[in-house]
Amino acid sequence: MRGFLAAVMCLCLCLVLFLCPLYSCALPPPCDSEIYCYGDILRQVQTAKLFDDDKHFVDMKLKSAPDIILTAFRNLTHGDLNSVPPAVLRDFLHKYFDEPGKEFAPWTPPDWHDKPQFLAGIADAELRSWAEKLHHLWKSLGRKISSDALAHPEQYSQIFTPHPFVVPGGRFRELYYWDSYWVINGLLLSEMTDTARGMILNFIHLINRYGFIPNGARVYYERRSQPPFLSLMVESYYQTTNDTDFLRTALPALEQEYLFWMRNRSVAVEVKGNKHVLNRFDVQVGLPRPESYSDDLELAEGLTEDAAERLWKELHSGAESGWDFSSRWFVDGLGNNNGSLKDTRTSLLIPTDLNALLCRNERTLAHFYRTLGNESEAARYDKAVSARQEAIEAVLWDEKRGVWLDYSLVTNTSHPAFYPTNLAPVWADCYSQPSMGQKALHYLQTSGGLAFPNGVPTSLVDSGQQWDYPNAWPPLQHILIQGLSSLPSQEARELGFDLAQRWIRTNWLAYVKYEAMFEKYNVNGDGKPGGGGEYEVQLGFGWTNGVALQLLSQYGDRLTSDSNGNSFTSCLSISVSVALLCSAQTLFL
Repeated sequence: MRGFLAAVMCLCLCLVLFLCPLYSCALPPPCDSEIYCYGDILRQVQTAKLFDDDKHFVDMKLKSAPDIILTAFRNLTHGDLNSVPPAVLRDFLHKYFDEPGKEFAPWTPPDWHDKPQFLAGIADAELRSWAEKLHHLWKSLGRKISSDALAHPEQYSQIFTPHPFVVPGGRFRELYYWDSYWVINGLLLSEMTDTARGMILNFIHLINRYGFIPNGARVYYERRSQPPFLSLMVESYYQTTNDTDFLRTALPALEQEYLFWMRNRSVAVEVKGNKHVLNRFDVQVGLPRPESYSDDLELAEGLTEDAAERLWKELHSGAESGWDFSSRWFVDGLGNNNGSLKDTRTSLLIPTDLNALLCRNERTLAHFYRTLGNESEAARYDKAVSARQEAIEAVLWDEKRGVWLDYSLVTNTSHPAFYPTNLAPVWADCYSQPSMGQKALHYLQTSGGLAFPNGVPTSLVDSGQQWDYPNAWPPLQHILIQGLSSLPSQEARELGFDLAQRWIRTNWLAYVKYEAMFEKYNVNGDGKPGGGGEYEVQLGFGWTNGVALQLLSQYGDRLTSDSNGNSFTSCLSISVSVALLCSAQTLFL
């Protein structure tokens, strides 16, 4: 019955959007909630733009059961599908919804303590003091789901997970998937193994419920994932604790997630008469993202019904990639890597980083099975690594440029644009010839990506999207630095250190100026936060803290703050948008 009602409401929504009774919802909505994922309340509230960020509404708590609120809204509109006045909508929300945040109970991580050992290895006194402050941020970013959210899940968009966790920060007030890899690595350095273990158990809980890990712990994310880092989270935890019992507990879920990606996100590519199976991001959802509803709706204006549905599917797929959004996913009518956000075609590209990550997952799973004495399963994953490596080299390796490149399923050719992820197979150790690593180093040195003082940009295209120039993101810096540090070449290792120094200096200067950590930074400004995209740059910030702590731990004997007595700069001296975020941080943290 619920599925039938969902289909009816989807049809109604399409009719409202396009005044076309023949519109066909070939793909499902983001979730089954008629309030949070589709339906007239969502449309009316988001198109009225009552909040600066569409995510605000879909994070609000219901004060009554969903059917009561739906009935009340139908009575309010009397069946009239025209827009409800904003003042009436505000009154309705005040009566039937609570502000976001009601899903959490007060919580401080009990395993947090002063002075974890890694701090002693940081030679620069100012960086050591800063690292201690980052260590303190875990307490302010910790969250625990309330007992009411457990008792009444239908009144929340929050997906219940049984253990407390650390959030990224700002608008990202729930558990997120790939962010948590760097968060967990930071927690382990902070000797917070219980919190890290609980976060991994939360992801296992989500796999047991959904068969995969959603983008984040909200119902409107439950039909898309993010880059699958859980195996590497477990690896980090195991390397810290040597807990084979935990490894045995986690392994069935890791296997299930791997199968999800192979069954639902794989594609066969034929090159020189040989077929190779690789993976892509490909979300089967055909309505706007609830958390960015008005943006997606406006972007689809002027498109045919089928084209709008395809665009929304591709936007969900772009969000699944973690790169939401980037010129990387733009594919114009000729199949070239040009265009605008409206030309997003994420599922038509085979990404280097996703396949490098899955190669590393396969090797990690082989190691886990071997550790537990299951040689037959280990051998199965050894074969998967070999097949993946062969596929990556056949499809993604560009011998002329000496690097791996995203592959277009439209043109059956590589996209030659620069991204730090072009070197992801180095980080994943997924290549057969040592010369490939040296060639990739030369590619990086001549790419133009190293020409900036404050990090390696996400691309060299200034599209206005946040996963493009001039933004630099913590996870991409870390993957690149770790890859370089794994090469046998001293030249590569020194470049890795140089990039670590640039990145730490950028983070440090931003902290000195704003007393805050940001989700991304500008490669051209000393300590300038990043920008662009759908929302203001966010404070917090989980993966930024985790990457900084890892680099401080790895290179702490050499890194310097390069501080010349720079005094703290008040929030009043910076841009209005960042100043507002700085003042809001006090409330959030």
